[in-house]
Amino acid sequence: MARLMKIARRGFLFGSVALLGGVAFGWWRYATPHGNPLEGGLAEGEVTLNPYVLIDQSGVTVIAPRAEMGQGVQSTLAALVAEEMDLDWSAVRVLHGPPGAAYYNAAVLQEGVPFAPTDTGWLAETVRASMDIPAKFLGFQITGGSSSIPDAFEKMRLAGAAARAALVAAAAARLNLPADQLATEAGAVIAPDGSRIPYVDLAEAAAGVVLDREPGLKARAEWQLLGKSLPRPDMMGKITGTTTFAVDIRLPGMRFATVRTNPGQGAALLSFDASSAEAMPGVDRIIPVENGLAVVASSTWVAMQAADVITFNWASAPYPATSAEIDAVLAASFSEDRRDSVNRDDGDVDAVLMDGDWQAEYSVPYLAHATMEPMSSAALLKDGRLTVWTGHQLPSQILPEAAAMTGLPEEAITVEVLPMGGGFGRRAEMDVIRQVVTIAKAMEGTPVLLTWSREEDMTHDGYRPAARGKVRAKVDGGRLVAFDFATCSSSVVESQVGRLGYSVPGPDGTIVQGAWEQPYRIANHRVTGYRAPAMVPVGSWRSVGASQNAFFHETAMDELAFAAGVDPVAFRLGMIDHEPSRAVIEAVAEMSGWGSAAPGRAKGFAFCLSFGVPCAQVIEVEDSAAGLRMTGAWAAADVGTALDPRNIEAQVQGAMIYGLSAAMRGEITFADGQAEQQNFWDYEPLRLSQCPPIAVRVLENLGHIRGIGEPGTPPAAPALGNAIFALTGQRLRDLPFARTVTFA
Repeated sequence: MARLMKIARRGFLFGSVALLGGVAFGWWRYATPHGNPLEGGLAEGEVTLNPYVLIDQSGVTVIAPRAEMGQGVQSTLAALVAEEMDLDWSAVRVLHGPPGAAYYNAAVLQEGVPFAPTDTGWLAETVRASMDIPAKFLGFQITGGSSSIPDAFEKMRLAGAAARAALVAAAAARLNLPADQLATEAGAVIAPDGSRIPYVDLAEAAAGVVLDREPGLKARAEWQLLGKSLPRPDMMGKITGTTTFAVDIRLPGMRFATVRTNPGQGAALLSFDASSAEAMPGVDRIIPVENGLAVVASSTWVAMQAADVITFNWASAPYPATSAEIDAVLAASFSEDRRDSVNRDDGDVDAVLMDGDWQAEYSVPYLAHATMEPMSSAALLKDGRLTVWTGHQLPSQILPEAAAMTGLPEEAITVEVLPMGGGFGRRAEMDVIRQVVTIAKAMEGTPVLLTWSREEDMTHDGYRPAARGKVRAKVDGGRLVAFDFATCSSSVVESQVGRLGYSVPGPDGTIVQGAWEQPYRIANHRVTGYRAPAMVPVGSWRSVGASQNAFFHETAMDELAFAAGVDPVAFRLGMIDHEPSRAVIEAVAEMSGWGSAAPGRAKGFAFCLSFGVPCAQVIEVEDSAAGLRMTGAWAAADVGTALDPRNIEAQVQGAMIYGLSAAMRGEITFADGQAEQQNFWDYEPLRLSQCPPIAVRVLENLGHIRGIGEPGTPPAAPALGNAIFALTGQRLRDLPFARTVTFA
């Protein structure tokens, strides 16, 4: 990573250009593309990178511009380039490049367009494609929304194809042969006589090649890497403990910090007494940060011990003080003046539904992200330059944030983006960055590593919103003839984007996400989103609004199937005409042996289309002397094109476990304006002994490639709840379930 630290930002490349002994490749279809974040300003002996491909004398390195937080995305992104370049996978190296607008993510904005993913008509597709314009203008290099693979699928293959074309042209000139007589294999150009010219020997010559047209891409039948389960380049470092995360950074003279800020988030620190902390051996300084203090010491442990003995006088939180008060605000927000959107209004719901028809209410609590690696970042301000080492999902935003805080130009700021031990949306926030830059300013010339305690992390999150759902419906002749779905929460966009200093006008699509776009065809069907007032800070939690709305929606669907006297799977299939969705439902039913269960066991089903991916799940439970136990889990999902089946399977399994953990015990409650849960002992995830075997089937019927990081989470909670009902007859409408039932 050190070789990326001195790179300036100048004009981007159109075609291919060589600089300082390296060769940069890229293909862009814009006349004035963003500047290349890797070009120019290199010290002697360093090489040039383009946004995606580096060739130096030691081989090929692929720049994967999305955050690696355990999901394996950098492996798949590297494979996109390696496939088109005909590289030997075992020799490919992968790095996360520095922040740069050239790495902007257009696919992440497509999730917000007002067209259901099942709408592939001309207008819908045109509007989705047009999202490239605001995405390029914003220049956000963001990892989230299951968008990394859809965004990169074409552009990174094109970068690899352009590199290969330039290398072949250079070899053709050297051998005085037509380019179409040459082949490529394992990082080399192959001549007709079988002789090989390694890419590294062609790099400088390839720099003079100007590509006059966009290179063609391989047909799927020609793929050698894509579509197969590949060894992950990052796996060895992780299993041996040699991967460097932010918490592992060690620099000469480094000092270590932690923070304590007002647990009533957004409220001030009124006064404090740090005399006992200042007297502790190893404590260097107490530094004010926004709404709190940082302790700088000789080690992280000393800093945390010192922070524990400071006495604080905090101002009161600017939101309702208790969970009961917050819930009352949510309940009162189902009102006309709080209506945020009506994304779906088919038929005439009000004419069909009467006062005595079926209705139910549901609720979910706030949830923390609870990443295994606590929040941490390192920084050094020295000689008019700032360097930040961090694992982050939105590194491009660090540059303007740090520039505003330090007064430095963005060109004087370097961000080293490191692997991270989980993100789930939490690492798109700027709180830790602002704090570590504040500390670095106060400790100029000294590198500082900031690490939050688990308690600070759990009580200072941008939580998944607490939410309530209301459903009214009517069943006639075994069919659902009217379905009125209403959901209410505070706005994630208003809260999270507001913390970044931006505002987004109009409705917040995350409030109704995972509800309005479901492929159910019901004659009278309305989905209404209500925006509760801003209260506790909220943010993007894995699968965002779909995480709560799928629970409301699919629990209601199960209840209505029971009321109609129809099998829950057959009930849903009777209303869905989207073939990929039907296929995943039928697949999971077949996998799980739906319709049969061992004595003392029962199965529950749920479905959700989120981030364009239809995903169906079945959970099996049994009642034991120690409590309810999950004995089996099955999932089927359709991603359109499965680039790495084993990695997709792992992502679905992990997403299910994340959702099941929240369903069983996850909740953040509030008293006196402060989160009550502080560590994993009272915010308990699913334990290994509780996790059932999970079987996953990956389908490829969609017309578009989709990402998979989030779609496995939404169906998990309703599938479990519906299984509990099937086994016990007890219908659970509120999460977490452990409030009501005991789990083994």
